[in-house]
Amino acid sequence: MRAKGKIVRWQDAKGFGFIHPLDGGADVFVHIRSFTNRQRRPVDGEIVTYTVEHDAQNRKRASDIVFAGEAPPSERKQTAIGAGILLSLLFLIVLGVLSLMDRVPLVLFGFYVVLSLITILAYGLDKSAAQHNRWRTQENTLHLFSLFGGWPGALIAQNIFRHKTKKQPFQTVFWLTVIVNVAGFFWVLSPLSGDVFRSFFEHM
Repeated sequence: MRAKGKIVRWQDAKGFGFIHPLDGGADVFVHIRSFTNRQRRPVDGEIVTYTVEHDAQNRKRASDIVFAGEAPPSERKQTAIGAGILLSLLFLIVLGVLSLMDRVPLVLFGFYVVLSLITILAYGLDKSAAQHNRWRTQENTLHLFSLFGGWPGALIAQNIFRHKTKKQPFQTVFWLTVIVNVAGFFWVLSPLSGDVFRSFFEHM
Protein backbone atom coordinates (compact mmCIF):
# COMPACT_ATOMS: atom_id res chain seq x y z
CA MET A 1 0.00 0.00 0.00
CA ARG A 2 1.44 3.38 -1.00
CA ALA A 3 1.83 6.15 1.57
CA LYS A 4 2.14 9.90 1.10
CA GLY A 5 4.67 12.16 2.74
CA LYS A 6 6.94 15.19 2.59
CA ILE A 7 10.71 15.24 2.03
CA VAL A 8 12.53 16.55 5.12
CA ARG A 9 16.18 16.91 6.18
CA TRP A 10 17.40 16.08 2.68
CA GLN A 11 21.21 16.02 2.34
CA ASP A 12 21.82 16.24 -1.37
CA ALA A 13 25.60 15.82 -1.14
CA LYS A 14 25.14 12.50 0.65
CA GLY A 15 22.08 11.41 -1.32
CA PHE A 16 19.75 10.65 1.55
CA GLY A 17 17.18 12.18 3.85
CA PHE A 18 13.79 11.38 5.36
CA ILE A 19 10.11 11.41 4.51
CA HIS A 20 7.61 12.72 7.04
CA PRO A 21 4.32 10.78 6.60
CA LEU A 22 1.38 13.12 6.07
CA ASP A 23 -0.84 10.85 8.15
CA GLY A 24 1.55 11.01 11.09
CA GLY A 25 4.15 8.67 12.52
CA ALA A 26 7.93 8.48 12.56
CA ASP A 27 10.00 9.81 9.68
CA VAL A 28 11.14 7.19 7.16
CA PHE A 29 14.69 7.00 5.80
CA VAL A 30 15.07 7.51 2.05
CA HIS A 31 18.03 7.11 -0.30
CA ILE A 32 18.38 8.70 -3.72
CA ARG A 33 18.45 5.24 -5.35
CA SER A 34 14.88 4.63 -4.17
CA PHE A 35 13.38 7.36 -6.38
CA THR A 36 11.83 6.15 -9.62
CA ASN A 37 12.85 9.38 -11.37
CA ARG A 38 16.67 9.47 -11.18
CA GLN A 39 16.87 12.64 -13.29
CA ARG A 40 15.28 14.82 -10.61
CA ARG A 41 16.92 15.76 -7.31
CA PRO A 42 14.69 15.90 -4.22
CA VAL A 43 14.39 19.04 -2.11
CA ASP A 44 12.88 19.63 1.31
CA GLY A 45 9.14 20.15 1.27
CA GLU A 46 8.36 18.14 -1.86
CA ILE A 47 5.40 15.78 -1.65
CA VAL A 48 5.98 12.16 -2.67
CA THR A 49 4.27 8.79 -2.55
CA TYR A 50 6.16 5.65 -1.54
CA THR A 51 6.04 2.15 -0.11
CA VAL A 52 7.67 1.13 3.17
CA GLU A 53 10.15 -1.73 3.45
CA HIS A 54 12.55 -2.94 6.13
CA ASP A 55 16.27 -3.43 5.60
CA ALA A 56 18.43 -6.26 6.96
CA GLN A 57 18.51 -4.53 10.36
CA ASN A 58 14.70 -4.23 10.38
CA ARG A 59 14.83 -0.45 9.95
CA LYS A 60 12.08 1.24 7.96
CA ARG A 61 13.03 2.74 4.63
CA ALA A 62 11.06 4.13 1.70
CA SER A 63 11.12 2.53 -1.75
CA ASP A 64 9.48 3.11 -5.14
CA ILE A 65 9.32 6.83 -4.37
CA VAL A 66 7.38 8.97 -6.85
CA PHE A 67 7.21 12.76 -6.91
CA ALA A 68 3.70 14.25 -6.73
CA GLY A 69 2.23 14.59 -10.21
CA GLU A 70 4.35 11.84 -11.78
CA ALA A 71 3.13 8.44 -12.88
CA PRO A 72 3.35 5.70 -10.23
CA PRO A 73 5.73 2.75 -10.76
CA SER A 74 2.91 0.43 -11.82
CA GLU A 75 2.30 2.57 -14.89
CA ARG A 76 5.91 3.40 -15.72
CA LYS A 77 7.16 -0.18 -15.55
CA GLN A 78 4.63 -1.96 -17.71
CA THR A 79 7.07 -2.36 -20.60
CA ALA A 80 9.86 -3.67 -18.39
CA ILE A 81 7.50 -6.05 -16.62
CA GLY A 82 6.20 -7.39 -19.92
CA ALA A 83 9.72 -7.90 -21.26
CA GLY A 84 10.90 -9.76 -18.17
CA ILE A 85 7.92 -12.08 -18.07
CA LEU A 86 8.07 -12.61 -21.83
CA LEU A 87 11.73 -13.65 -21.68
CA SER A 88 11.04 -16.17 -18.92
CA LEU A 89 7.96 -17.65 -20.57
CA LEU A 90 9.70 -17.80 -23.94
CA PHE A 91 12.57 -19.82 -22.47
CA LEU A 92 10.19 -22.25 -20.74
CA ILE A 93 8.04 -22.60 -23.86
CA VAL A 94 11.07 -23.34 -26.05
CA LEU A 95 12.32 -25.81 -23.45
CA GLY A 96 8.91 -27.49 -23.37
CA VAL A 97 8.74 -27.77 -27.16
CA LEU A 98 12.25 -29.25 -27.27
CA SER A 99 11.25 -31.81 -24.66
CA LEU A 100 8.19 -32.81 -26.71
CA MET A 101 10.48 -33.22 -29.72
CA ASP A 102 12.72 -35.45 -27.59
CA ARG A 103 15.59 -33.00 -27.98
CA VAL A 104 15.62 -32.28 -24.26
CA PRO A 105 14.80 -34.74 -21.45
CA LEU A 106 11.27 -34.10 -20.17
CA VAL A 107 12.47 -34.31 -16.59
CA LEU A 108 14.79 -31.35 -17.24
CA PHE A 109 11.84 -29.25 -18.41
CA GLY A 110 9.92 -30.26 -15.30
CA PHE A 111 12.91 -29.37 -13.14
CA TYR A 112 13.03 -25.83 -14.52
CA VAL A 113 9.28 -25.35 -14.07
CA VAL A 114 9.18 -26.66 -10.50
CA LEU A 115 12.27 -24.72 -9.41
CA SER A 116 10.89 -21.56 -11.04
CA LEU A 117 7.65 -21.92 -9.07
CA ILE A 118 9.61 -22.43 -5.85
CA THR A 119 11.70 -19.35 -6.66
CA ILE A 120 8.59 -17.22 -7.27
CA LEU A 121 7.31 -18.31 -3.86
CA ALA A 122 10.66 -17.46 -2.23
CA TYR A 123 10.66 -13.96 -3.74
CA GLY A 124 7.05 -13.41 -2.72
CA LEU A 125 7.76 -14.42 0.87
CA ASP A 126 10.84 -12.20 1.01
CA LYS A 127 8.90 -9.23 -0.36
CA SER A 128 6.20 -9.76 2.25
CA ALA A 129 8.82 -10.11 4.98
CA ALA A 130 10.44 -6.82 3.91
CA GLN A 131 7.10 -5.02 4.17
CA HIS A 132 6.05 -6.54 7.50
CA ASN A 133 9.35 -6.62 9.39
CA ARG A 134 9.72 -10.40 9.40
CA TRP A 135 12.68 -12.73 8.85
CA ARG A 136 14.16 -12.23 5.36
CA THR A 137 15.32 -14.82 2.84
CA GLN A 138 19.07 -14.51 2.31
CA GLU A 139 20.09 -13.11 -1.06
CA ASN A 140 22.52 -15.99 -1.55
CA THR A 141 19.59 -18.39 -1.29
CA LEU A 142 17.71 -16.52 -4.02
CA HIS A 143 20.83 -16.57 -6.19
CA LEU A 144 21.25 -20.33 -5.70
CA PHE A 145 17.67 -20.90 -6.85
CA SER A 146 18.45 -18.91 -10.01
CA LEU A 147 21.79 -20.63 -10.60
CA PHE A 148 20.28 -24.11 -10.50
CA GLY A 149 17.47 -23.26 -12.93
CA GLY A 150 14.92 -21.11 -11.15
CA TRP A 151 15.95 -17.90 -12.91
CA PRO A 152 12.82 -17.76 -15.13
CA GLY A 153 10.74 -17.73 -11.97
CA ALA A 154 13.09 -15.21 -10.36
CA LEU A 155 12.72 -12.85 -13.31
CA ILE A 156 8.94 -13.17 -13.22
CA ALA A 157 8.87 -12.60 -9.46
CA GLN A 158 11.17 -9.57 -9.60
CA ASN A 159 8.84 -7.92 -12.07
CA ILE A 160 5.53 -8.94 -10.51
CA PHE A 161 6.54 -8.06 -6.94
CA ARG A 162 8.87 -5.19 -7.99
CA HIS A 163 11.42 -6.78 -5.67
CA LYS A 164 15.23 -6.54 -5.95
CA THR A 165 14.95 -4.73 -9.28
CA LYS A 166 16.76 -1.58 -8.15
CA LYS A 167 19.52 -3.15 -6.06
CA GLN A 168 22.37 -3.09 -8.57
CA PRO A 169 24.78 -5.47 -6.77
CA PHE A 170 21.96 -8.02 -6.52
CA GLN A 171 21.04 -7.59 -10.18
CA THR A 172 24.67 -8.02 -11.25
CA VAL A 173 24.97 -11.34 -9.43
CA PHE A 174 21.52 -12.40 -10.61
CA TRP A 175 22.35 -11.96 -14.29
CA LEU A 176 25.64 -13.77 -13.77
CA THR A 177 23.68 -16.76 -12.42
CA VAL A 178 21.43 -16.61 -15.49
CA ILE A 179 24.42 -16.59 -17.84
CA VAL A 180 26.12 -19.45 -16.01
CA ASN A 181 22.94 -21.53 -15.93
CA VAL A 182 22.09 -21.02 -19.60
CA ALA A 183 25.70 -21.69 -20.63
CA GLY A 184 25.70 -24.85 -18.54
CA PHE A 185 22.35 -25.88 -20.01
CA PHE A 186 23.63 -25.69 -23.58
CA TRP A 187 26.93 -27.35 -22.67
CA VAL A 188 25.18 -30.30 -21.00
CA LEU A 189 23.09 -30.87 -24.13
CA SER A 190 26.00 -30.40 -26.52
CA PRO A 191 28.30 -33.15 -27.86
CA LEU A 192 31.10 -31.63 -25.77
CA SER A 193 29.64 -33.04 -22.58
CA GLY A 194 29.23 -36.52 -24.02
CA ASP A 195 26.19 -38.61 -23.14
CA VAL A 196 26.76 -38.68 -19.38
CA PHE A 197 24.36 -35.89 -18.44
CA ARG A 198 21.71 -36.79 -21.00
CA SER A 199 21.72 -40.40 -19.76
CA PHE A 200 21.42 -39.16 -16.20
CA PHE A 201 18.32 -37.08 -16.95
CA GLU A 202 16.75 -39.74 -19.15
CA HIS A 203 17.00 -42.34 -16.37
CA MET A 204 15.56 -40.12 -13.65
